[in-house]
Amino acid sequence: MSPRRFAGHAAPLAAGETVLLIDRKQRRYLVDLQVGGEFHYHGGAVAHDDILGRPEGTLVRSAKNTQLRVFRPTAGDWTVKAPRGAQVVYPKDQALIVGLTDIGPGMTVVEAGAGSGALTCALLDAVGVEGHVISFEVRDDHAAVAERNVVRRHGAKPANWTLHRGDVIAGLAGVACHRIVLDLLEPWEVCKAAARALYPGGLLCAYTPTVPQVMRLHEAFADDERWGVAETVESLLRPWNVAGLSVRPAHRMVAHTAFLTIVRRLPDQLPDSGTPGSEAGLRA
Repeated sequence: MSPRRFAGHAAPLAAGETVLLIDRKQRRYLVDLQVGGEFHYHGGAVAHDDILGRPEGTLVRSAKNTQLRVFRPTAGDWTVKAPRGAQVVYPKDQALIVGLTDIGPGMTVVEAGAGSGALTCALLDAVGVEGHVISFEVRDDHAAVAERNVVRRHGAKPANWTLHRGDVIAGLAGVACHRIVLDLLEPWEVCKAAARALYPGGLLCAYTPTVPQVMRLHEAFADDERWGVAETVESLLRPWNVAGLSVRPAHRMVAHTAFLTIVRRLPDQLPDSGTPGSEAGLRA
């Protein structure tokens, strides 16, 4: 497997890379290039040798004379087209999680559960080689899919990624981290363990599909004085069709996928609540 090359990399397309083929109807296919290989689809066979050594954006033809454009996949392409075991966190939510929780280079980030590895890859990109992502997944089948997808996307298992096949509550014992991202059915069950693992000022983000989950989560934060400044948002993404003078919203859109609830870790010892401007007063 070749080293990872991002979309727009100057190097020509090489054997061992995963590329994205796009046909005239904008259907997309992920293909692992190999010398002498072929990609077969309804439009005919495409020889990998016609792609190897050529630049991104190249137009190739199948045996049936259909045309496809060849690119290196973006993070969004990987998320939508890669094999999955569990429902993935979509790019619009990945971007909000990374942006609103301010995940950046050098941080230690805990993730539970790993699902199909889409969010894992976004977190790894955000923390960089100096950071560390620790993922928990209780289901072996989901963990196996996540590991395959992360390895396929990065070219090898990242040295700064640790995948635990087990429960995050027990796994957080002894862990110290800057951010925690939860994609779990009952994230409120993790609140106490998460508070012990996060540094003061650190952020926790919970990805939950339903309103009752959001309400239960806010109740858990309100009952624990180690948490404060909780907020919940969602993202709706509407694409547009642009064809000459015909400009209109697409008939389909990626609407509600999940709510993102973000909360900050407060110090263990809060000042006297009667002190003007104290943290306890702000929390109230």
